[in-house]
Amino acid sequence: MNAQPDPRHDIDGDVYVSPRHLASSTSTGDPALAPLLDLGWDLRYDDLGNVYVSAPDGGVRLGYLPEGEDDGLWRINAYRDSFGPPVWGVCFNDRVPTEFVTAFTTVLATAYEQGPDAYLARPVSGTDEHDPFLAVVPLLKQGWEIDRPRWGVFAVQAPDGLAGMEVTTGDLDPEAELTTRDARWQLWAGNSVDRPVWYATASTDTPVALLTAVTECVADPAPLLRWREETFSYIKGLARLTPFLPPTPSAPTPLDMQRAASSCRPVALPAASVPRWSTTSRPALPGPRR
Repeated sequence: MNAQPDPRHDIDGDVYVSPRHLASSTSTGDPALAPLLDLGWDLRYDDLGNVYVSAPDGGVRLGYLPEGEDDGLWRINAYRDSFGPPVWGVCFNDRVPTEFVTAFTTVLATAYEQGPDAYLARPVSGTDEHDPFLAVVPLLKQGWEIDRPRWGVFAVQAPDGLAGMEVTTGDLDPEAELTTRDARWQLWAGNSVDRPVWYATASTDTPVALLTAVTECVADPAPLLRWREETFSYIKGLARLTPFLPPTPSAPTPLDMQRAASSCRPVALPAASVPRWSTTSRPALPGPRR
């Protein structure tokens, strides 16, 4: 299952960043909101520019909060009772690569269409489909290694040591899982889990399929497009930045030359390659705080 879209279709840039966990966020949340808005979910703004999206039955709610109270840019909660507490909650901070959030919302949209049994499916150890540790498998397949274990935590780390995933065992405070980084699952990138550049958390009952959508996207070896001038200095010193140029038009063929000569029209020569910019049919949503 590979949920993330081709970045060339949704996000612009003039460099490819690799490994992708060092790419950081982009200036728009549109790609991550699109899978839910395509289902006709309700979209609202507040007077600060924060965005709120909710399912028709209130079963899932998303907040895109560039002007929120902390660095939790994306907060997504699911409910069995629309007036009760969340069954599960996920948070992506303001520097998480947008593609990782898009992978999550894409699979969430599919699960919501399948019904509550899908988007409220509780992880169950030892089952074929819902075993929580299945979410770690995509990372292990790409060379991530089991990190130095500490009591009560299972961890894996990227080959470069600049990203990791932790799974905390034992009982946790349900409210703290939804409002702090003390959650069952945590993905991060940076020098350490204590001072990450970006992080994503998921509470205990987050469905395994949604977690796996994110880890598959993180594990994908393909680089991500970014604008060089918007790339954090931290990333520039650690990631590989490969210039991106669109394909150069092919040179005129002898037949083209012959046709042009017979019609007395000049032949169009290839244009110089320039960084690709794209347009969008709708205004971009507010970007994350810097």
